[in-house]
Amino acid sequence: MAVQSGKDLLIKMDMTGGGQFETIAGLRATRISFNAETVDVTSLSSTGGWRELLAGAGVKAASISGSGVFRDEATDERARAVFFNGEIPAFQVVIPDFGTVEGPFQITGIEYAGSYNGEATYELSMASAGALDFVAATALALAPQDYVGDGGDQPQPITE
Repeated sequence: MAVQSGKDLLIKMDMTGGGQFETIAGLRATRISFNAETVDVTSLSSTGGWRELLAGAGVKAASISGSGVFRDEATDERARAVFFNGEIPAFQVVIPDFGTVEGPFQITGIEYAGSYNGEATYELSMASAGALDFVAATALALAPQDYVGDGGDQPQPITE
């Protein structure tokens, strides 16, 4: 796999609740992380006293963050409205040459900053609020029409 450009890691937000995703404009830095809690089942009979974990148990979560400059009134306003109204819309994160992660996220933080001799900036943070779907980049490259809401095959849930 070739080195990927960071600018191609995109965060998209459902603008209408109907699957109309738009890239959040002005982002300079983006990040997505996946986490899973462990369930410790170690006991006195655990081999050599080593910790044992219960496979497939525990809570899975994802978080998204991004920071940038104001570029697009529509996505800026939608993010503010989602936060203040407590909505949980769908987001997509496009990871170059890997795939697209989609699912419900709650905006957990919005920060605005600026200095007298610089641009106004913002930072967003989001937390997953339900099951996430993943579509591999190869699947998108082979049949993109199947994954844009035209009634074709649905993305598969992340199970690992």
